[in-house]
Amino acid sequence: MGKPVSGLAFQGLRAPLSGMVQGTSGARVVPVAPAAGARAAAGTVRFEAVSKTYRSAAGEVRALDRVDLEVPAGAIFGIIGRSGAGKSSLLRTINRLEEPTSGRVLIDGEPIAALDENGLVSLRRRIGMVFQHFNLLSAKTVRGNVALPLTVAGVPRSEIGPRVDEVLRLVGLEAKAETYPSRLSGGQKQRVGIARALVSRPEILLCDEATSALDPETSLSILNLLRDINRRLGITIVLITHEMSVIRDICSDVVVLEGGRVTEMGPVWRVFGSPEHPATQALLEPLTRGLPDDLAAALHAQPAPGAATVLQITYSGQGAPDLSALAAAAGAPVRLLQAGIERIQGHAVGRMLIAVAAEAGPDLEVRLRALGGSIERIGYVPSDD
Repeated sequence: MGKPVSGLAFQGLRAPLSGMVQGTSGARVVPVAPAAGARAAAGTVRFEAVSKTYRSAAGEVRALDRVDLEVPAGAIFGIIGRSGAGKSSLLRTINRLEEPTSGRVLIDGEPIAALDENGLVSLRRRIGMVFQHFNLLSAKTVRGNVALPLTVAGVPRSEIGPRVDEVLRLVGLEAKAETYPSRLSGGQKQRVGIARALVSRPEILLCDEATSALDPETSLSILNLLRDINRRLGITIVLITHEMSVIRDICSDVVVLEGGRVTEMGPVWRVFGSPEHPATQALLEPLTRGLPDDLAAALHAQPAPGAATVLQITYSGQGAPDLSALAAAAGAPVRLLQAGIERIQGHAVGRMLIAVAAEAGPDLEVRLRALGGSIERIGYVPSDD
C-alpha cells in the first residue's frame, strides 16, 4: 500500500473552495464569513423541515419528522442514532436517492427538489458516496472501478487516466491499479470505494457506515484517510455510523436522531461530554466505563467511622483536572480509584472516581466544585479499600 501524496501533489483534484488559502506548504481551509446575501460556501448542506414517510400495504412509517439542521462547508459531520432512527433516510436525501415527503434540502443554498434530470446528474457528480460493502465490480480492476464514474459521464479518455492516477495516489493504492477486487483486503477495497467517490472532484462526500465492515485497525486507517482528505481538500464529509468511537475520533459536529427527529446537536466534545437526551446517553453508554465490580461490592450508602467518601467528578469540556489542586482543595488524603479522561477537539471530557479521607469536612463538594467539573457523591468505602 503506497503512501498518500502531499497536498501540493493533488491540489488540482477539485477547484479551490471559498475560504481556501493557497501557500507554499499546500492548501489549508480557513473559515471565511460569507458576505450578506452571498451564495453559501461550496459544500454546505441545509435541511429545512424535512420529513419522509414510507407507505406500504402495512401502513405508513415516518422515517424523518421535520428535521432542521445545517452542515457547514468543510465540516466532518456525523449522524448517529439507533436502528430505525432515520440516519440513512436523511443521508440519502442529500443526493436525492430519497425524496423528502415535505420540506427542503438545499446544497450551497440552492434547493435540489426542482432539479431536472440533467440538473440531478450534475448534482450527483458534486456529491460522492462511500458505501459499507464497497460495491465494486469484480470484473474490473482497481483502475476500472475508479474510472467508471468518469466513463459513464463521457469524460474524454485522455482526462480519465490522469484523474484516476491522482486519486489512487491520494488513497495510497497506485501500486494496486491493475489488481482485481478479489485480491484486495477489506481496507483496500474501501480505499478503492473512496477513490471512486473522489474521482469526479466532488465538494461533498457521503459515507454510509464506511467502516462497519472493517476490523478496528483497518477502520482506524480509513478514518485517518478521511480526515486527511477533509484537511487537504476541504471536502465536506457527512457520515452515518452506529460506532460512537468513529464520531469521537473524526467528526467536528454531530446530530442525534431518535424516531426521525433531531434530539441533540452540536460540537462533538459538547454532546459527548454532556449528553442531555436519553437517546444520546444510551448511545454513549458503551464508551462509559462502569463502576469496577470490587468497588461496587465495597460501596456503602451510609458512612461508617473513618470511611472515605467516594466522589465522581465529571468533566464536560470546561477544563482538565488538576490533581495537585484537587488534593489541596480536599484538605485530606485523596486516592484515585478510576479515571477515564480524554481530549476531544481540545476539550477534556470524561470522569474520575476518587476516595477522600473522612477528615475532609462537610463542605468537600463545594471546595472541589470550584476547580471545575460536576461533583456527585456516590457513597462511602472503608479507608483502606
